[in-house]
Amino acid sequence: MEQLEDWEDEVMSEVHLGCPPWSTGPFLSRFTFSLPSLETKDVNHFSSRHAEVDAWSNEITLDKDGDIVLDRRKNRTERCADYEFVIQHNITSSIKYVGLQVWRASLVLADFVLHQCLTSSEFDGVTAIELGAGTGNFCLALINILWYLTDRGIKVLDNCLQNIKLCSRLLNLQENRLHVRELDWYKPWPPILESNDLSQTRLKYTWSSKEIEEAERATVLLAADVIYCDKITDVFFANLMKLMSRGSEKVLYLALEKRYNFTLEELDVVANGYSHFRSFLKDESGCGTLDSASFPCFIGKLIDISEIPQYIREYERGKDLEIWKVTYCRKETDIN
Repeated sequence: MEQLEDWEDEVMSEVHLGCPPWSTGPFLSRFTFSLPSLETKDVNHFSSRHAEVDAWSNEITLDKDGDIVLDRRKNRTERCADYEFVIQHNITSSIKYVGLQVWRASLVLADFVLHQCLTSSEFDGVTAIELGAGTGNFCLALINILWYLTDRGIKVLDNCLQNIKLCSRLLNLQENRLHVRELDWYKPWPPILESNDLSQTRLKYTWSSKEIEEAERATVLLAADVIYCDKITDVFFANLMKLMSRGSEKVLYLALEKRYNFTLEELDVVANGYSHFRSFLKDESGCGTLDSASFPCFIGKLIDISEIPQYIREYERGKDLEIWKVTYCRKETDIN
């Protein structure tokens, strides 16, 4: 199967519009988000913020006739605090190194993570794996979880590790709970263990047996903008099946951007990559008979992102961003 080494076309994320076009090396971009402000400014304590967010929706004022007063909440901004983080990235890259850029899907996924942390305890104390982490989704690092950021290639992994160091100073990250590891979807799971035959550069991104056990006990998987090529989509779902069929039951939250192209076959502008992605998913009622012909069986549910506030300011959502909740129906022969 053809891999990405042959893909040398230069691409640029819309997030980088306005960045100096002459910058060829790593560039630093600042991103800001707002959260409910409590007496403490330690953003690692999301659980203590749940009550305040609920209070926003539960504060109801009645007038003298007993009717509800619609509070426009002009003072809401006074109850918020702004936080800033820095991401090191390339402004353009070849397709092989798209993980060196920041993509809109990663930012909408960050909004989703922030919202879940503020309104539920779903992510509290979990082990999570980010697939194709690229520059890293550092909003996930604000909560008390064990988090594996995975991708492929030393350049991408080095850049991701550098972003942990940059953001740890700004967001008080628990670096000892963040692990950057290499995960090549073209290779089988579980990945190769630590080996003396590997270079020191690559060795720091290899897995230990304990880490593989922790990864298989993970309950949350995250991925953003990994759907852009049919071949990549194929190996992604092949790897996903192996990971989700082992250990704990897992849920994947996958953010993507539908990309349209004109094709001579259809003589129309279509999102073929998106259609190929959808071919892997069944709706929630589509996994009734778990026979061998129905596998691999991924159940997909589209999340309504209009209900998710935009916490991160430096991007435009548009109509082509989506977040999917994906689960896997196991066969009896799957390894537990």
